Amino acid sequence: MSKYKSIAVIYGSDSSEWEVSCRSGEFVAASLDDTVYDIYEIFARFGSWQLVACRKRNAMRILFPEEARPQVDKNDFSVQVLGEKVKFDFAYIVQHGAPGENGLLQGYLEMLSVPYSSCSSYASTIAFNKYACKSYVRDRGLVKCAPDVLVHRGDSPAEYTKKIVSELKFPVFVKPTQGGSSFGVTRVTDSSSLADAVQYAFTEDPMVLVEQGISGRELTCAAYFDGTGVQILPPIEIVSDNEYFDYDAKYNGHSQEICPAPINEAETAELKSTTKALYSYFGCKGVVRMDYILAPDGLYFLETNTIPGMTSASLVPKMVRQAGLSMTDFLSLIVENS
Repeated sequence: MSKYKSIAVIYGSDSSEWEVSCRSGEFVAASLDDTVYDIYEIFARFGSWQLVACRKRNAMRILFPEEARPQVDKNDFSVQVLGEKVKFDFAYIVQHGAPGENGLLQGYLEMLSVPYSSCSSYASTIAFNKYACKSYVRDRGLVKCAPDVLVHRGDSPAEYTKKIVSELKFPVFVKPTQGGSSFGVTRVTDSSSLADAVQYAFTEDPMVLVEQGISGRELTCAAYFDGTGVQILPPIEIVSDNEYFDYDAKYNGHSQEICPAPINEAETAELKSTTKALYSYFGCKGVVRMDYILAPDGLYFLETNTIPGMTSASLVPKMVRQAGLSMTDFLSLIVENS
């Protein structure tokens, strides 16, 4: 017997990742168990929350035309649709970027006492900011972190360039502190390109992380809570055809995503134990993906993805399939144990 009847799948976002978020959200909505739940798809962008489609238990999906989409009442997280008022009793968040990944949407749902699929507002806020996340992890001493320099909008280019050159080794990666899908990210090989790369990253966020590049194998590992304990999905090694795992490599097929990752037993054990420890340390809920570089001198932490991509071609669904689970059963585990 399910704890919930009506599930709102929230996708779209206020960030550059909104289109990717829509693909993830549509995949999640299509994969949820429609013999158990009424499923409502909400497109949320810049304050407008519209009901895109709904699928009642054991019934066909109803798609609403764009000009006639019912608006969600944010006072009580409900919608008037097909002659009835539906108050959603669970939210499955599939917003990549703000406000669904930085804690704002979680805070709203917490105030309304509506359960949801992802990490708490507190954990989401920390994890979404790459600098805060790395600082939180670095203080724990569970895994190595690459050296970095934080740059704020308004900082002198001459001063931050001098600091970066003195403290880091090239190549470096210039990243917005908040964001994903490699938007605003540049790989920089010498100081002459730093200022342009920082300005490009500022188009996504007013704070920028300049991180020393680590040479090694790119790995990713995901964890989730199944009601009895934290479980780990089979890890993946990412081999990009490009200089790094950029937007093109992620979404246009220019990478190999090898699952399970072809690493030895000791490396696999360390990757899984580190991911499990970080999941618990952050106080995570739902499914969370951690990214790493396995270098000759050890495992380096890159970032935490509290709302990982969930398209049919995304990393977590590949891990789920490798684990021998159906996406429908896996999503039910997330819903019932979040």
